[in-house]
Amino acid sequence: MKKALVIFILFISVFAGTASNTASAQCAMCTINAEQGVKNGNTQAKGINSGVIYLMVIPYILITGLGVLWYKRYRKQRSTPIS
Repeated sequence: MKKALVIFILFISVFAGTASNTASAQCAMCTINAEQGVKNGNTQAKGINSGVIYLMVIPYILITGLGVLWYKRYRKQRSTPIS
């Protein structure tokens, strides 16, 4: 469990700072809006990118956590001898 936590923290620390000046993870309207903001000297595109990435990653983290819990419980049930 500690190993998974360390890997998760490394993953977040590596990919949290990768937001660039270009909008690459939004719908067409958000991309156009973010690109126009960058051209006008606005830095809100970085916030939009970070927000979209966090919204995209959270469901995967939750599903992975549920999968790990399910696997551990399944494995525990299978290892108990049947009397």
